[in-house]
Amino acid sequence: MAATVDGVDLAAIALTPQDRTAKRGRNAVFSILLSLAVIAAVLHETNSVELRRLPQMIPTSPGFWLIFAGYYLITPASEWVIYWKLWRIPGSGVLALLRKKIYNELLLGYLGEAYFYTWARSRVTLTAAPFGTVKDVSILSAVTGNVVTMALLVFAVPSLGFDKLGIDGRLLTGSLGVILAISLGAMAFRRKVFSLSRDDLWMITRVHFARIVVSTVFLALLWHIVLPDVALSWWLYLSTLRLLVSRLPLVPNKDLLFAGITVVVLGEERDIGTLMALMAGLITAAHLVLGALIAFNDLANPEKRP
Repeated sequence: MAATVDGVDLAAIALTPQDRTAKRGRNAVFSILLSLAVIAAVLHETNSVELRRLPQMIPTSPGFWLIFAGYYLITPASEWVIYWKLWRIPGSGVLALLRKKIYNELLLGYLGEAYFYTWARSRVTLTAAPFGTVKDVSILSAVTGNVVTMALLVFAVPSLGFDKLGIDGRLLTGSLGVILAISLGAMAFRRKVFSLSRDDLWMITRVHFARIVVSTVFLALLWHIVLPDVALSWWLYLSTLRLLVSRLPLVPNKDLLFAGITVVVLGEERDIGTLMALMAGLITAAHLVLGALIAFNDLANPEKRP
């Protein structure tokens, strides 16, 4: 028998979550603005990228493209694993996390986190505050990368020295100090900084570490396919050095610095320059193509946006 209050059938009353419908209009406007911004960024970046050169440079090996897809998608895939464990998000969450990556790369850093926050609030049944969770995942990504960077410094400096790294010793010391300050600060005030439990934080850290290792190996494999005359072990070594250089906060012109290190190690300036241009062009082209597809799909199907 249906429950009633003052003669009103409660089963006939449709209850709607108040924190979702009230913001649906604002979420739609936010998504439209992001779509328009992505289209503008795609048009701007297309004019600055020499896309005509790519067909002459890209490999034809199917293995290259499979590994490249894995390298490009490893970040949203690893984050999906994290959020699936925390929130049991559906498989479509991979697309939302891919959007997050593209928004961060084409528009503004951490704008993708803002998008994913709105997506999670409207699509997922949450057991914890979504903002705190997204914040914890982002902070742990940076802290894990910093820890790996410090470990690589311990390995790289004795084996190569400051001269071959091409980094001023004081600048390197200052970068290391910034990394240590950020990482130790996050750990010292972890109870105030982080919202999740210790078990969840360790799970997130393990996934981030696995992502860093896998992406480093994938990048070495891609380089080896393009320049097979160089031993894979050398590419693995250079891939770890690239990770090191990319995360030094006070070092300018990181790409130029890494290209110089690679030339010193391998001694093949022309081939290395072509290789770096190829990889940078392919990653940029992937951002532009996927960003354009996502933006135009959102504008054509507004009812599917959060």
